[in-house]
Amino acid sequence: MSHTVYGTPVVHGVSYAPIVWTSRHPLPSTEFTELPPKERAACAAHLEEICRSVGDDLFAQSEQAYGDVSDVLMMTASLATDPSWIAEAQSWIYSGIPAPQAVVRATEKFTEVFRASGGLMLERVADLKDVRDLILAHLAASSGDEASDARVHARKVQAASESPYILCARDLSPSDTAHLNPAHCVGIVTQLGGPTSHTSIIARQLGIPCIVAARRINEIRTGEYVLMDAFVGSVTTGVPENEAREAVERDRRRAEATLRWAPPAHTSDDHPVRLLANIHDLASAKAAARSPLADSIGLFRSEIAFLNAQTEPSIEEQTEFYSSIFQEFQGYSVCVRTLDAGSDKPLAYATIPGEENPALGVRGIRTSGPHPQILQNQLEAIAFAAMRQRETSVSVMAPMVSTAAEAKWFVSSVRQLSERFEVELHAGVMIEVPAAALMIDSIMEHVDFVSIGSNDLTQYTMASDRLSPDLAEYSDPWQPAPLRLIAQVAHAGLAHGVSVSVCGEAAADPLLACVFAGMGVPALSMPRLAIPSVGAQLAQVSLAQCRLAAASVVEAADPGDARYRARTALEVEF
Repeated sequence: MSHTVYGTPVVHGVSYAPIVWTSRHPLPSTEFTELPPKERAACAAHLEEICRSVGDDLFAQSEQAYGDVSDVLMMTASLATDPSWIAEAQSWIYSGIPAPQAVVRATEKFTEVFRASGGLMLERVADLKDVRDLILAHLAASSGDEASDARVHARKVQAASESPYILCARDLSPSDTAHLNPAHCVGIVTQLGGPTSHTSIIARQLGIPCIVAARRINEIRTGEYVLMDAFVGSVTTGVPENEAREAVERDRRRAEATLRWAPPAHTSDDHPVRLLANIHDLASAKAAARSPLADSIGLFRSEIAFLNAQTEPSIEEQTEFYSSIFQEFQGYSVCVRTLDAGSDKPLAYATIPGEENPALGVRGIRTSGPHPQILQNQLEAIAFAAMRQRETSVSVMAPMVSTAAEAKWFVSSVRQLSERFEVELHAGVMIEVPAAALMIDSIMEHVDFVSIGSNDLTQYTMASDRLSPDLAEYSDPWQPAPLRLIAQVAHAGLAHGVSVSVCGEAAADPLLACVFAGMGVPALSMPRLAIPSVGAQLAQVSLAQCRLAAASVVEAADPGDARYRARTALEVEF
């Protein structure tokens, strides 16, 4: 008898293999013998040495990785070597608490701080617990108790396995996920996590099919063979082996078609769809520029390069940075999103401290209220850079626009600079607040283009923090409500003759890309490595099928129903 568990698919693929479970080892006992005073200084020094060692290991891993995987590991390494965290743990040791319990107490304190901060810091709670577990593992190993490390256990399972397996866990850490070998681990299923979690990001980079928020996956035991369909988010036991192998073979053919795909992107009846790349710094810009997959940039997240800056970079510094980016795309186009400071991307010089709900607070264009000069300085720097690199077509868009008045003011500011610097800057806004989607006709009277940020639009429409591991179902990009708003924006774009693009995670979903094309969206921006799978899927369907899928999904009852309707309309094999 078959049994199916459902979750939220975040990295597509089909796998058939036995389940292997891994979990955290229990934390050290709260009962302990107090450290003798004469041993405390040496114990504190030993802990600091271990923290440095863990950090060095993670930094070394980040240097061997690339893209998002490298960034995530580097952030985790910075936590392991954070002086404040180390000092907190050492203070407990000096009070007589043994090192393992001191590490746990320091982690608990910083976890409370991160949770109170919200946004990006909330996401880093999982990274901090990863650091805690790695340090506890090193402490255990140094005392001869290596078996106590659950993380080491997960890696031993992977290393020892000579046949494919699907890894299941309540959650996975960045270092755990980055160690997985796609040749052995053919799937990841977690009870927690969301579409933008670090597990999802790394699994996507490694090309391992991944399903998160599978709440009932604990109903399936280690060793059971399952058919994992990370297109619909299902994990099924009891599937006849011949049927499972056929499903895997279909997915293999899909993967081969992806490898064969070459730009430009279009449907099977030659309807063009522009596939653009997302970047955030010079390294990602160079990688995109040298790739044959995308010639232009649909989303340049300008704030990412300044996340660690304590003071606002000067206009000259910003000009040099933007100019280096634009130079990589001479003859093509770059769309710059102005600073989206606040919420999950706090900037020391542009974020209001102590906000109770930063996701609904001062972020994006709203920072121009308390910090009016920051946006003006950035726009001037972009204009200076555009003057230097006139062969690059530069567009500028503001995030978190909520009203037509905000759109009018921003576009007017950009156009004034265009006249002043005698350079052409296209001006648009992000549609990521439901109010903006509802007022789209009024907004389109003022802008050159709009770009839909599907991540935030889904978050605000569904009233769910997209970083919360307990709300992944609501953050699903196939939720019908935000898809209706996207359709409304796309239709308004056609009516007003205003270009519309989608630049959130949803754009990287091959089936959703077909849906967006059917809605009338002419351009999609996504991580560079996601472009071939989207292009290959578009090439297999007609525009009429895309339009049928688009009309179907907005009438769906839930994300699963929306996926089913789209696959039916697009005639994608189940």
